[in-house]
Amino acid sequence: MLNFFTPIFLLTFTIFTFASEKITIYAAASTNNVISELTELYEETNSIKILTSFASSSTLAKQISLGAPADIFLSANTKWMDFLETNQKIQNASRKNLAYNSLVLVSGKFQNLEISFDKNFDFAKSFEGRIAIGDPTHVPAGIYAKEALEFYGWWKNLRLKVIHAFDVRSALTFVERQETTLGIVYATDARVSEKVTIIAEFPKESHSEIAFPIALTKTATPKANDFLKFLSSISAKEIFQKHGFVLKAEEE
Repeated sequence: MLNFFTPIFLLTFTIFTFASEKITIYAAASTNNVISELTELYEETNSIKILTSFASSSTLAKQISLGAPADIFLSANTKWMDFLETNQKIQNASRKNLAYNSLVLVSGKFQNLEISFDKNFDFAKSFEGRIAIGDPTHVPAGIYAKEALEFYGWWKNLRLKVIHAFDVRSALTFVERQETTLGIVYATDARVSEKVTIIAEFPKESHSEIAFPIALTKTATPKANDFLKFLSSISAKEIFQKHGFVLKAEEE
């Protein structure tokens, strides 16, 4: 009896093990499209399930710090990765900048606006209505947006026109629905929408470098490292570039 049932038990256990294997990645909302495509591609050739959670980097970092079961964290800025590193929640040696982005001003599809990146230009008076950005107290895209607006001395006169969104995709949605006249989002977010027009790209010197760091968490499963390597592969980088992300020469 033992010899008869043992192979069946082992087969059942093996199937259950493969079916239950999974990797969980917590990723910034702005990476939704590219990470979704990459996870689907990875699952096609690997017997493992990739679970994704997309939100503002600040929200995800706080969840991980409280014990959320993430294996990999992909942030839209270095601040929230630093936060987890300080709290000893990531494997420091695995940390790297995966990609970069740029910041753009967008409007509804059929709206026109002329803007001059000049400290003498009165941006607040150049348009009617309001402008949406990520909440600058914690959303990376909003932090970059506020930096750029302060760089040109526009923030003070603009504050009463600003709508704070809980992440960058929400800021984009405000513009898409014409609930605000303008929005400041990443170039990659503007690319995925057919309802907005890019008016201008903010000069890089007006804000901090928009880097997307990635790292394994302290509780990451062994197979998570394989997925992390895949995200840094040549084929994955080509997909990042297809979605509009920027790669530095030494990281290509």
